[in-house]
Amino acid sequence: MAMAMSSTGTFAVSASPLNIEVQSKVRKFIPCNCTLASSSSNEHTVEEPSPKQFSYSRASPSVRWPNLKLTETQQSTQTQLNLTSNIPTHVEKTGNNSEDGENFGVEDDAGSMDDDLDDVNDENLEVLGRASKTKAKKMTKLALKRAKDWRRRVQFLTDKILGLGPDEFVADVLDAKLVQMTPTDYCFMVKWVGQSSWQRALEVYEWLNLRHWYSPNARMLATILAVLGKANQESLAMEIFARAEPSAGDTVQVYNAMMGVYARKGRFSKVKEMLNLMRERGCEPDLVSFNTLINARLKSGPLGPNMAMDLLNEVRRSGIRPDAITYNTLISACSRESNLQEAIKVYGDMEANNCQPDLWTYNAMISVFARCGLASKAERILRELEVKGFIPDAVTYNSLLYAFAREGSTDKVGEVCEEMIKRGFVKDEMTYNTILHMYGKQGQLDMALELLENMKLSGLVPDAVTYTVLVDFLGKANRMTEAANLMSEMLDCEVKPTLRTFSALICGYGKAGQRAEAKETFDCMLRSGIKPDKLAYSVMMDILLRSCEATKAMALYRAMVRDNFLPDQSLYLSLIQLLKKENKEEDLQKVILDMQQVCGMSPLDISSILVQCECFDEGSRMLRVAVAQGYDLDHKNLLSIISSYSSSGRHVEAKDLLTYFKDHASSSQELVEEALVIVLCRANQLDAALEQYFNIKNSGLFSGSCMMFESLITCCKECEFIANASQVFSDMRFLGIDPSMNVYQSMVCIYCQMSFPETAESVVDDAEGKGMIFKDVGIFVSLINAYGKIKELKKAESVVARLRQRSKILDRKVWNALIEAYAASGFYEQARAAFNTMMTDGPSPTVDTINLLMQALIVDGRLNELYVLIQELQDMGFKISKSSILLMLEAFAKAGNIFEVKKIYNGMKAAGYLPTMHLYRIMIGLLSRGKRVRDVEAMFAEMEEAGFKPDLSMWNSLLKMYTVIEDYKNTAEVFKKIQEAGFEADEDTYNTLILMYCRDRRPEEGLCLMHEMRRKGLDPKLDTYKSLIASCSKQQLLDEAEELFDDLQAKGFKLDRSFYHLMIKMYRDSGRYEKAEMLLSRMKEVGVEPTIATMHLMMMSYGSSGQPKEAEKVLDNLKLSGFNLSTLPYSSVIDAFLKHGDYNAGVQKLLEMKDDGLEPDHRIWTCFVQAASLCQSLDETMVLLKALQDTGFDLPVRLLTENWEALVVILDHWLERLEPLEDSAAFNFVNALENLLWAFERRATASLLFQLAVKRSIYRDDVFRVADKEWGADFRKLSAGASLDASLEGSPESPKSVVLITGTAEYNLVSLNSTLKAYLWEMGSPFLPCRTRSGILVAKAHSLRMWLKDSPFCFDLELKNAPTLPQSNSMQLIEGCFMRRGLVPAFKDISERLGEVQPKKFARLALLSDDRRQKAIKADIDGRNEKLEKMKKKVGVTLKRKLRHQKRKFVRKAVSSDNRKMLPQ
Repeated sequence: MAMAMSSTGTFAVSASPLNIEVQSKVRKFIPCNCTLASSSSNEHTVEEPSPKQFSYSRASPSVRWPNLKLTETQQSTQTQLNLTSNIPTHVEKTGNNSEDGENFGVEDDAGSMDDDLDDVNDENLEVLGRASKTKAKKMTKLALKRAKDWRRRVQFLTDKILGLGPDEFVADVLDAKLVQMTPTDYCFMVKWVGQSSWQRALEVYEWLNLRHWYSPNARMLATILAVLGKANQESLAMEIFARAEPSAGDTVQVYNAMMGVYARKGRFSKVKEMLNLMRERGCEPDLVSFNTLINARLKSGPLGPNMAMDLLNEVRRSGIRPDAITYNTLISACSRESNLQEAIKVYGDMEANNCQPDLWTYNAMISVFARCGLASKAERILRELEVKGFIPDAVTYNSLLYAFAREGSTDKVGEVCEEMIKRGFVKDEMTYNTILHMYGKQGQLDMALELLENMKLSGLVPDAVTYTVLVDFLGKANRMTEAANLMSEMLDCEVKPTLRTFSALICGYGKAGQRAEAKETFDCMLRSGIKPDKLAYSVMMDILLRSCEATKAMALYRAMVRDNFLPDQSLYLSLIQLLKKENKEEDLQKVILDMQQVCGMSPLDISSILVQCECFDEGSRMLRVAVAQGYDLDHKNLLSIISSYSSSGRHVEAKDLLTYFKDHASSSQELVEEALVIVLCRANQLDAALEQYFNIKNSGLFSGSCMMFESLITCCKECEFIANASQVFSDMRFLGIDPSMNVYQSMVCIYCQMSFPETAESVVDDAEGKGMIFKDVGIFVSLINAYGKIKELKKAESVVARLRQRSKILDRKVWNALIEAYAASGFYEQARAAFNTMMTDGPSPTVDTINLLMQALIVDGRLNELYVLIQELQDMGFKISKSSILLMLEAFAKAGNIFEVKKIYNGMKAAGYLPTMHLYRIMIGLLSRGKRVRDVEAMFAEMEEAGFKPDLSMWNSLLKMYTVIEDYKNTAEVFKKIQEAGFEADEDTYNTLILMYCRDRRPEEGLCLMHEMRRKGLDPKLDTYKSLIASCSKQQLLDEAEELFDDLQAKGFKLDRSFYHLMIKMYRDSGRYEKAEMLLSRMKEVGVEPTIATMHLMMMSYGSSGQPKEAEKVLDNLKLSGFNLSTLPYSSVIDAFLKHGDYNAGVQKLLEMKDDGLEPDHRIWTCFVQAASLCQSLDETMVLLKALQDTGFDLPVRLLTENWEALVVILDHWLERLEPLEDSAAFNFVNALENLLWAFERRATASLLFQLAVKRSIYRDDVFRVADKEWGADFRKLSAGASLDASLEGSPESPKSVVLITGTAEYNLVSLNSTLKAYLWEMGSPFLPCRTRSGILVAKAHSLRMWLKDSPFCFDLELKNAPTLPQSNSMQLIEGCFMRRGLVPAFKDISERLGEVQPKKFARLALLSDDRRQKAIKADIDGRNEKLEKMKKKVGVTLKRKLRHQKRKFVRKAVSSDNRKMLPQ
């Protein structure tokens, strides 16, 4: 075939024309149904008629952006074309349209021409066919190319050609040579003519091919192919392409045009063939080629998993970078299929590869979010595109409207409509149809009908979609009368109903049970000229089948078959199920026969359908027929049939069927056995599948197929039966069955999951040794991660080195995995070295890489170096991302560094990074743990100002903070806010509230809350149980504590030793020592071995019960058990003997301890000193103290017998030695020594000891709280003697009150509260118990000053030692009160006869002699009785108690009665 080269450098095509008779001119007009055929063929192929073009008004920018006030004259030629849909179609236009010369690699003749045609000279007029007196000569090619009127020339001839009549020919115009044209001009003319008439365009093309002066080029060939493709003339395009010269056809533009022809009909295989042909002929595809390929694949069917990313990777593998058109095409396809995950992946890939999204991208993303029901995200995309400078168009708003309408958000739909109108848009048919559909879904059909009337009033004419939507929803709502009226109105308005309209009405009648009306509507559809298609038949068949009208269904089925519509399998399923139900055996056999003869279905497929319909006998028979006819059982059919049997529970029939296969399909026995394993795997019956597999393994019958092993390994991997998967893989290799690539990949992942990366790497070696190359870099990333988890960093490095041997530039994921492995071990230097390699060799590090580098420092605890790293990265040109800053902030937050966290947080805000919910959550959690109340409250206020609402975790953090600081009132307020916000309390909420109740000494309410928690299916934490048990123990709720403990054991919780210690302590305090012994035995039974601390508790329990001998037995058992004993168990036994009054036994035990090689320490000293302070006589006290003196500790004896001034240095030296010891050694010893000194009137020495203890920080230096005039003192944990030494400092001022915090606990059987009250009331002080909180004594400042001024007890407060030691103890312990011995008779007399009295009254009575006190008490009692009698005589008189309204300064931090109602009970 001859080829010619034109002077312009373009290639020529074959000069031989198509099969059209030609003389000197082309005189043959090609009609609409023109055919092209080979000269050797008599067959004619009739082309499809051109489909009616869909006119979409939003194609015009003046409609899409009305706010820009565009006019039609501002629109380009391409913009004026009608769009076929809102799906991007410019993929083909880019490949097939030839308006831009650079798309075809040819110089653009119009590239330097101006569109300004105002100046027209005589030469122009002559060229345009107008007579001129100054006619110019024929223009040269160069002049013609530089002429600026090319558009006018092309448009002139286009109008002439399109104005030809049916009997006129293109040659009549072109032969006249009315204007002079370049080859490029002819290309544009073919394109413009083809926009209106593809026949005339083809006629122009043929005319040009017959001209000897014209050399058709690749651009012309691509243009005519594009025109024919748009007109759906595929066969003509194929013939023209086939007749083209290879030299002209072997250009990328021609191939792209032909690919576009196939792509329009979704013929992906043909497009793929064309792409391969293109490569075979040495023509490299360009981006347009791949965009066309992608478009064809998207039109050929739905996308599979990860197919969009596979298509993108295919483009990249060809060395081409996808552009916005590529991404937009894929995202639009995902939108059509509502494939959100794929769309997000594509969009993320677009951003990751720095491809700038355009308006079409954002519209497609809005559409996909809308279709997936994520209206909020769709709206966020709208705001994002506005921020980035794009102007929303009508498509944008309609897509957003659809999103909110789809989720039924009426308010948001209204807001979007208002915004549309404000922007200059008007509601059109699409808008109304969307809102109508929303109302229909919501069942608001009256509003939908009202909206229809508004639509008519606005001047819009409802279309078929409008009526179809309304008819559909009215039918679903059983409002068939209105639906029928709408159909009548539709016909009256000359809106032709569609198949979907009729189908909707038929479905409505079927649902309403109006089968006659449904049949009539079906007949009406036939009369209206609409021929039922497969869908219409299926809808009517469905109605009849649902109505169980088997006879009519069979009649319609026969009509459907006569019209050559073959029912699908689902229809056959429904029909066969009905026939089986109606016992129409004859019709059933006919249907089965049709399936064989009409549909051509194989016996295997028919059997599968019959089995699914539970026609097991027929299905089994057909399957046997298939085997008898020699059909080979392949895996697919066999699995389908056996699965249906299994799902219906007919395992016996399935077994019989398999037995039949064994008997009659001898070649398929292994297949049958292995098929059962595969079926069980797919049914997730892994245990049964493994059992069957092991049976096969024992029998040795393996078909050699990899499929069974692959199914087993995959199923084991999904069910995490890792050991079984490893065993199956080992069997597979032992049998010599070659694993597939999927098996290798699965096993690598499994071994990595098992933390056996060495084995996984050997699997990789085995696969690559067989020629399998792991292209998935994720396999190697898994290897590196697995090595990182087991700290085998050298081997992780070897994997990277292995990959670097293949390619110098590794995937970024590999480097990130290696740096992550280093980071997990805190190896920052190695991670930095890998980072530097990335900087040198590539690829460049990303934000993830930087974050992993920072993580290495964080794991290594080098938080301060994070600032240095950030500075270095900034110097290298990296911009520190928000995620990196958040990572640093989280690291400091985890370390509890509030200062650094606040500094970073403020820096983020100053840099413009707006806080997120996650950031607020971190800040509130950290500040709450740090008890920064004001900061937390300020953070909540800031968050609400920013428009964020706290979530439950934030409220829980606030609850914990207020609970820790014992601000129970605010705790209740927070819980009330949680309820008002609509949150359901979770485990953290309940656990925190229960802890608050326990700390507030209200365990009953905590128990109620725990029961409510259980009713909601929430389980309390073990710590919550522990807190409840401890609180119940303190409040003497012993049964409840036991019930909680037993409940924990019954539920199978493995309790640690602390729970048992807690219960033993409770039994000790309550005197239930036998239960403590039983618990100790149970503790051993459950495997919790007692420790020395446990035995110490037991010994203390025996000591408290007055059984020192039992405590001694415990100590002896400890000795025999071989424990390395300290002085702790000895101190428990000694303390038991001393409290029991057996001083000799205590001293003997001390000597025994010394004989055992243990020197007495602070525990022993404290026991003896505490016992000595409670001895009745001085002799007993000296016995105990001299026992200590004999063991080398003489300080207590010297403090009693020597001058205290000489002992200051010695005493301070001993305190210095005791101060660093554990178990509060110095504190306990000083407390005991203070009691001893007060007991024997060594008050000056006691005062000295107290001052030294404060100096040494043994006692808190804030015992006296005078700062900020917060007058008072906190004496908690002090002994009675120490508290008597303490004195208030400062001068209280009115109206302040003075508070003494004594607490309610007892220390060594002594109540500090009772002791101080006895002393203060004996002196008549104004201190009174606090009304709102126990353990607090309060006095008004003014009253206190008056008492200090006037009381005779306060004239001389100097503490002095007695001249001589008293022979008896001056203090006595009575009812927990460590009081002066002389006050005991008066105290008993007053408290027993009068109860609790005011301090002044107590002081007055206590100072009286016994006789006078008796008379005074008797007179007081008589006065009370007399007053009571007078009150009884007053009939009808209501006594009104006068309430003293006092301003209370000190309020208990407890939950008030009002707030208690807010908390769950």
